[in-house]
Amino acid sequence: MAKRQVEPSMIETFADFKENKNVDRTTLISVLEEAFRNVISKMFGSDENYDIIINPDKGDFEIWRNREVVPDEELEDSNLQISLTAAQKIDPDYEVGEEITDAVDFAGFGRRAVLNLRQALASKILELQKDTLYNKYKDQVGQIVSVEVYQIWKKEVLLLDDEGNELILPKSEQIPGDFFRKNETRRAVVVKVDNQNNNSKIILSRTSNLFMQRLFELEVPEIHDGLITIKRIARIPGERAKVAVESYDDRIDPVGACVGMKGARIHGIVRELCNENIDVINYTSNVALFIQRALSPAKISSIKIHEEDKRAEVFLRPEEVSLAIGKGGLNIKLASMLTEYTIDVFRDVDIDGEDIYLDEFSDEIEIWVIEALKNIGCYTAKNVLALSRDELIEKADLEENTVDDLLAILSAEFEEE
Repeated sequence: MAKRQVEPSMIETFADFKENKNVDRTTLISVLEEAFRNVISKMFGSDENYDIIINPDKGDFEIWRNREVVPDEELEDSNLQISLTAAQKIDPDYEVGEEITDAVDFAGFGRRAVLNLRQALASKILELQKDTLYNKYKDQVGQIVSVEVYQIWKKEVLLLDDEGNELILPKSEQIPGDFFRKNETRRAVVVKVDNQNNNSKIILSRTSNLFMQRLFELEVPEIHDGLITIKRIARIPGERAKVAVESYDDRIDPVGACVGMKGARIHGIVRELCNENIDVINYTSNVALFIQRALSPAKISSIKIHEEDKRAEVFLRPEEVSLAIGKGGLNIKLASMLTEYTIDVFRDVDIDGEDIYLDEFSDEIEIWVIEALKNIGCYTAKNVLALSRDELIEKADLEENTVDDLLAILSAEFEEE
């Protein structure tokens, strides 16, 4: 039995299905069969006695109609029955009560039926593509994708993935220094997947904190493996960023691991982000110490934390104030974003004479003691000397002998002056 010949417009529709890599073969065949059955049902009132065989790979199909052979005078439904006379014209051996299966020429239904079928199929293809696109990317929100620049517009860039799906990078999600060329490959993170009115829209971002986090995961194996965690990120895209990291393994220096040998790891991230300056610092749950680290490279003299309104008063030497604020106020702005505290900077004018940062006593005072003092907001020698012996023992949780030695070392420094 010969296969039905398919007109050119139908061949194009099958070709659309064949090239559609986003929809599985079973679904495609099911959709095609459903479309044929709908047309047949509308024309004859029923499609139950039809067998439809679809071959989308070759772009053809077969339709077979099953009818019962009845005496000529009992013929009532030519769709379900065939007269004995008509049946015997096909094969003289047919008898009443037998079933006859004959091929149906779909083109014989008329041009309108063919056109309606093609339009229905084309619409279903588009619907399936949108559904599949949505299902594919809804699970990729927060993940990096590599896409090809296809079209550049004023308010957005149209990109294509490796399957030809369209994705959007709005102007608001582009780094100020981004420059796009057609056909080049760029990376971005999926931030939103809309499916309004069955119209899927995939939104990408290069300014999201998630984009930076995913880049670190790609460049730093220890982050990918879970040995180092990115606790917080503060970004002003294209300008500067601060990243707080923490290691669960004391043998791993989280900052060093993120930066890499001679900055090899972080340089790749910086280049991807249009030379965005990235500061990596050690995270700590100690608010005062965290704020101190966030304000680096400035060295603070003392700090007062106001937990009730998440505000911090930071006192610095006059020459350190500009470092804390940073060019264009970026450093203090990012420090506030990172620590989630409003930071007010003050010049420390109450210090009589010169003061000395505790770090400069590291050859005489053990590092863990210095860190304990920083944890209570003491960063300079005079910060420590301003507290009583009992206050130091209680607040810094230090032994009496340790405090006595500490006070002796610091006091001697200023007595010599």
